[in-house]
Amino acid sequence: MDPLRAFQTADDAAAVAAGMLSVDSRLQDVWRHAVIQLLDDYTSVLRHQGMEAAQAMWSNQPRPSGDRRVDAAFAALGEHLARRDGWPAPRWVRDPALEAVPWWFVTALRGLHPRALVESPLSFRKRGIFITRGALQRA
Repeated sequence: MDPLRAFQTADDAAAVAAGMLSVDSRLQDVWRHAVIQLLDDYTSVLRHQGMEAAQAMWSNQPRPSGDRRVDAAFAALGEHLARRDGWPAPRWVRDPALEAVPWWFVTALRGLHPRALVESPLSFRKRGIFITRGALQRA
């Protein structure tokens, strides 16, 4: 997958995440270049092609990335977007194995961890992924 090409599916993002993890990239970098880029591409598809096309990006379960925390983040994001935008979440996001072990505080700033515990959307919190309120806000 060309890293400069927009993600067409959650699996495209998982492929990039797997490549990054295979060369020991930091989890914060994987978050930014795979998870948040997937959010940006989803938002673009939603805006330009409509909800059906955006929802289709999540139809198939993405490949394992090599880290359960990242896999859980893709499931959490898919569920979060489905709830936020009013489409049915794909069945695969309910897989109980898609849980961050150990818990993942996406920010490396330990002082923000208590805020992340409180502010994380439910779809992230129940999977052991903790983000601050602004983590999913895009310009």
